[in-house]
Amino acid sequence: MARSLDGLVLAPVADQAPGQVGTRTRFTYHEEDGEVWAEYAGGDVVRGRLVGTRAGDRLDFRYVQLRTEGSTSSGHCVSTVVDLPDGRVRLEETWEWESRQGSGTSVVEEITAHED
Repeated sequence: MARSLDGLVLAPVADQAPGQVGTRTRFTYHEEDGEVWAEYAGGDVVRGRLVGTRAGDRLDFRYVQLRTEGSTSSGHCVSTVVDLPDGRVRLEETWEWESRQGSGTSVVEEITAHED
C-alpha cells in the first residue's frame, strides 16, 4: 500500500474548467484508520471539503465546495494512490458532479515546501 496521505499537501497538475479546482488550489489531506478527509481552497474555490474512505490504493469520497461567485456544488470521486519515483504521491482521479452536470478525470500531486 502507498504511504499515508496524512498531512500531505497536493495540487492539481492542470487547470480544469472555470469554477473548478485548478493549479492554484491546495488540498491538505488527513488519514486515519481507513478514513480520509481534506480541506481545500485556491483559485476559483473559496472553501472545499472532502470526506471518504481508503482501501489499499483506492480512495472513495464525496466533496463539496463554495466558489468565488457564491455558488456551492458537490460530487463524488474515486482516486488511485500512486507512489511517484521521486517519493511524492499522486492521486489519479475520476469524478462526477452530483449537484450539477459534469464529470471527468484529473491528477493531483504532492507538492513540496518550495513549490507552494
